[in-house]
Amino acid sequence: MWRYYALLSALFAGLTAILAKIGMKGINGNVATAIRTVVILFISWGIVLAAGEFRELKTLTKNNLLFLLLSGVATGLSWIFYFKALETGPVSKVAPIDKLSVAIAIGLSIVILKESVDWKTIAGALLIITGTITLIR
Repeated sequence: MWRYYALLSALFAGLTAILAKIGMKGINGNVATAIRTVVILFISWGIVLAAGEFRELKTLTKNNLLFLLLSGVATGLSWIFYFKALETGPVSKVAPIDKLSVAIAIGLSIVILKESVDWKTIAGALLIITGTITLIR
């Protein structure tokens, strides 16, 4: 099932770039990011409330909170820089560079999480890097 969620994530991430580029025409990237964040906030909490998962907040540990807050900071910075890049750059160049995050995540998963990866994963990461370099030249 996770593969379907991942494919849907990729689909919506691709749509994000196009919709954002159209939607931010004539406005600052920071304003666009703030509007997008409010929408995401309502959708996320709406899903939590609709699914009856609000009570899980009681089970959060300090470690959960720390790393989720740090993840939130990283996400926020990613969005801010992504929208800044979209302000002046073409989606066809910005989006592939942004997708280098896949190769970076693979590298960090090996170094920080001590995940083992097979040769296919390494080859895929190298192809992403090569493809990105090809697309932006």
